[in-house]
Amino acid sequence: MPVRRLFHRPLAAAVTAALLASGAPLSAQRAPAARPTNLPPDVLALACGPTMVYEAPPTPLRITGGQDSFVRKIFQPGDLVTINAGTDNGVAVGQEFFVRRVQVDPGKSVSRQSPGIIRTAGWIKVYAVDDTLSLATISYACDTIQADDYLEPLVLPTVPTAASNRPKAQRGNYGVILMGADRRTSFGKGDLMIVDRGSDHGVTPGTQFVIYRDKKQADNFLYELGEAVAMDVHPETSTLRVTLSRDAFAAGDFVAMRK
Repeated sequence: MPVRRLFHRPLAAAVTAALLASGAPLSAQRAPAARPTNLPPDVLALACGPTMVYEAPPTPLRITGGQDSFVRKIFQPGDLVTINAGTDNGVAVGQEFFVRRVQVDPGKSVSRQSPGIIRTAGWIKVYAVDDTLSLATISYACDTIQADDYLEPLVLPTVPTAASNRPKAQRGNYGVILMGADRRTSFGKGDLMIVDRGSDHGVTPGTQFVIYRDKKQADNFLYELGEAVAMDVHPETSTLRVTLSRDAFAAGDFVAMRK
């Protein structure tokens, strides 16, 4: 999809009209002040949580810049950001989108051997449109919003409730911790982390897990590090929230479902 320069008359007129309606000074070219989301903290945390992919996602809609007199690549609430699509692409004022980016090891592309982490940077709301470009306000920032981040329709998650019963952990059917947002590999209570168990393995939202570490001592038990619960489930992976930690969890530690 071609990217056009921001400063052309139809969009400028739309921005001017929107700024006049909001009472903002035209010279500032700033979005209206961000309002509180009024969303519960656990919904915000899950909406900002990481997922893993083995194929690069389609990214036709992207952040291409901002409404400034100089080139910027990083944005925050209060800024206006440009989208490389408009009414010709079905974009309309009031639409909301997640802003996301793919994180992969330097020099590699997303593959089975080098999975990517989807980092949710926040979400935006379309503020003004013309045929081929749009401007949006930043409604919430989990991280900085960056030029070239891609967009997906905003659908806020439902936070699952952990089952009240606590069956024994399945021994001998261990998965492992993979990584988290920003490709981090260490986790504590309240953190979100990705494991290599998903719906293909019987995981459902709310499934409880026990976390173990192999200390690699002969004739010894696995050490029980803590517990976690499945928040977001995909066929091959799940995002878990740590609910109890006796020590930091690390990539490679074992996970076992209570099932």
